[in-house]
Amino acid sequence: EVQLVESGGGLVQAGGSLRLSCAASGFTFDDYAIGWFRQAPGKEREGVSCISSSDGSTYYADSVKGRFTISSDNAKNTVYLQMNSLKPEDTAVYYCAAKTGSSSGPPHIYEYDYWGQGTQVTVSS
Repeated sequence: EVQLVESGGGLVQAGGSLRLSCAASGFTFDDYAIGWFRQAPGKEREGVSCISSSDGSTYYADSVKGRFTISSDNAKNTVYLQMNSLKPEDTAVYYCAAKTGSSSGPPHIYEYDYWGQGTQVTVSS
């Protein structure tokens, strides 16, 4: 059974940092790309970042470039999203998702087959 479990969300002040984790199980991690998406209240879910487990290639949305860093620990089947210099507009539920193959471009919802349950990130001003 494929499972993705996010953790690390919470409440932080603007300018602070959080590190989200996405622990994967039930599939061959090296064959997949992992994406991070977020959904703010009243807004559509958007792709934030993704990483290909096979070659480590990454992508960042312009809104987070330079502040967020995605990384993968293949030995632990875990992908991390380090979020620095957080802004109130980063407030959202953050989801990780998995798709077969690699991904070097913007993550699109329809490409991803498996999803975690989400973790809330709240940034206060």
